[in-house]
Amino acid sequence: MIEPLRTSFEVDRPAEHVFRVWTANFSQWWPKSHTVTGDRDVEVVLEPRLGGRIYEQTPTGTTHEWGEITLWEPPHRLGYRWHLRRDRADATDVEITFHDHDGRTRVDIEHRGWERLGAAGPDWRDANKAGWSGLLPHVIQAVRQSTT
Repeated sequence: MIEPLRTSFEVDRPAEHVFRVWTANFSQWWPKSHTVTGDRDVEVVLEPRLGGRIYEQTPTGTTHEWGEITLWEPPHRLGYRWHLRRDRADATDVEITFHDHDGRTRVDIEHRGWERLGAAGPDWRDANKAGWSGLLPHVIQAVRQSTT
């Protein structure tokens, strides 16, 4: 078994707010440099329901599938199969838990399933560790700045 990636952060906002920014405002905080196309005008979509898709859509209508929602428990838990830039059969699993404590929220992220990638699993885990490190400042900033 390849050890799951685990990371956490805290913000001074209630869990409901943090969950909403993560999901409903996904395209607003997700960096365009972390998309398949890198297009500045790409729309990144997280469909807010069990079985919903995560994908990018270019201005010309081209769609690139990234994942599928496997756990939808607003505002406390979100899970999805993740295959950005990979075949769907190679999807890994992400589970995010939003813990509300007196208006502050701790967000715990566990990213697992690297074994599905065979010998490439450890390298993809390392690449995703760097990816999460680069991604989380964007969501934290969006949570702090968002009023919706």
